[in-house]
Amino acid sequence: MNQAQKTEGAGSRELISFLIGTQEFCVDIMSVREIRGWTPATPLPHSPPFVRGVINLRGAVLSIVDLAARLGFPPTEPSARAVIIVAQVGCQVVGLLVDAVTGILTVTADTVQPTPDVASDMARSFVTGVLAVEGRMISLITLDHVLPSVERQAA
Repeated sequence: MNQAQKTEGAGSRELISFLIGTQEFCVDIMSVREIRGWTPATPLPHSPPFVRGVINLRGAVLSIVDLAARLGFPPTEPSARAVIIVAQVGCQVVGLLVDAVTGILTVTADTVQPTPDVASDMARSFVTGVLAVEGRMISLITLDHVLPSVERQAA
């Protein structure tokens, strides 16, 4: 049975995978509205360090979160490959700045391994599981904690 046959069926779901630096992450495709090229953001005063600013997305103001900075990595230096993943986070739409989108994965629940116990509570609040796919380790992140509740209300 090949990988496609194993992942077909009611128990499977699709994930968008992307790079932050050299590490690969993924999020549930159902929370992604669109993927667009990098657009410089207008900074907002007194915003958290991981908020790059805002952009105009077809007449709507969209907050841009540097996902690398939010996850505790060095901030992303936007390049020609950098993209903004427009995603639904709770009841809000936010732009997530990442280095590159690498693909779409179809996985089943048994493909996702639990986050290792050595991870900190902060890491576990973002990373809900780890996938071993074609020799790559991909962290599955939940977007629920990308914007802390105070920033969610302010953004």
